[in-house]
Formats: sequence, C-alpha cells, structure tokens
Amino acid sequence: MPALLSRWFTGWLSQQVATPSPIAADPAALAAALQPGDVLLVDGKSRMSGIIKTLTQSSWSHAALYVGPRPELGRKDGHVAELVEADINHGVRALPLAEYAHLHTRICRPLGLSEAEREAVIRYAIDRLGLHYDMKNIVDLARRLLPLGRRSPAAILGANDPRRVICSSLIAQAFASVGFAVLPEATVETEPAGQPHDRLRSMHLPRHHSWISPRDFDISPCFGVIKPASFRPAATALAERTAQSPAFAVEIAAAPAA
Repeated sequence: MPALLSRWFTGWLSQQVATPSPIAADPAALAAALQPGDVLLVDGKSRMSGIIKTLTQSSWSHAALYVGPRPELGRKDGHVAELVEADINHGVRALPLAEYAHLHTRICRPLGLSEAEREAVIRYAIDRLGLHYDMKNIVDLARRLLPLGRRSPAAILGANDPRRVICSSLIAQAFASVGFAVLPEATVETEPAGQPHDRLRSMHLPRHHSWISPRDFDISPCFGVIKPASFRPAATALAERTAQSPAFAVEIAAAPAA
C-alpha cells in the first residue's frame, strides 16, 4: 500500500494544472542557441512545479542538462534524446528537447569551463541514468525555505543516498565533479588568535548540492544567461510597434547561428 500511495501521490503532483506558456521560445532558435553542458531551466505547469516556484520565489521549477545528441541515449517519440534530467516519476532519464518546446525556458551557460570539463560534466550525468528521485530532498528544502514551521537543521538535505537525486542536485553534483561550484557561499572568518593583526579573511565555499534549486543556476555568478530569439509572433509585434512609434525602441536579438 505505501508503494501504491507513493505512486499515486507523485502522479498527482506531476499532473499539468496550467496552460502552456505564451512566451515559449521558438524551438529552432532554442536548439540553435544550446551548447553541450548548458543548463536548461523550465517554467513547468504541474502541481509540483507550482510548489517549487512558490517555495523558491522563482519562475523556474525544473532544470535539465543539455548533453547534445548522443547515440547511447537513443530516441523517444521519434525525437533524438538531448537532455538528461531527474524526473519525479521516472528518476534520472534522457529525453528530447521537444519535451519542453511548449514551455518558457532559459539557458544558463557555465563560465570558464574547458571542452574537456564540459564533457566530464556530461559524462557524470549520463552515468547516473536510472537513479531514483529523492522526494525527501524536496520535503527538506520546503522545510528550510518556508518562513513558518520547523526547519531542517541538517547540513545535507534529502535521503543522503547516492542512488537518489533531484533535478538540480544531479546537475550540481555533475559540475562539482570538475570542481565547479553552482553557487559559492562567502564565509567570513577571523585570523587565528596570536596573529599580529586581528583582521578578517573571506573564503568561498560551494553550497552542498542538496541545497541547490533550479533558480540558483539563474542567479549564480558562475553561469551566463543565454536568451535566444524568443517567440516569433511576439518579436514581430514588437518590431511593428517600434516602427509605428519611434519613441518605443526595442532591441530584438537574433539567435546565434547554429
């Protein structure tokens, strides 16, 4: 019964309860802008998505790692699998970019990584295909983020089981495997007693992967935000409005060349 109840509950959480976003990126522009090693943030429309966005006070409920088309990932529904993610129902899986073509997305690109490091990040994620979703990590995040109620005192959230991850912790671990912190935390310490000057020193330490949420990739100083040419009809409407009113100047950036 607990297993049946758990499956019913996760299925209920993953049900879509909102309409697709009217500002979804053009699929061709999104595909052209992505590079292997990028993080794709998703504005999901399920019950679970709404909970995560409310808790984190963000537009982003989900994160997936873009790995590019790879033979070992196969195809799904006729499309090449190009993303690796941790899903509440299926655990860690590979899926096509087309899965999120109807949703508002954002590309976050890690800054300063070499091609070899990006490949190591991708390989880390691919090697974890089949792991389970860590629902306890979500519960612990909620307890820590909610302004009321008991907060989790643990330094490590979730089941602390290497076989279980959530979407953001999977990606954070992948980047940590090459020494790349998603969201460093600045801590201030005094010099040890007996030093000639009682001064402060600053250290930057990585936040534990179980604390990372999708919005952290967006606000991180270690990632750049890439905005491909967005919804084509909207861009056209803005251009027409600009032409009619010189005072209304809007710059519309084109997507990078493939």
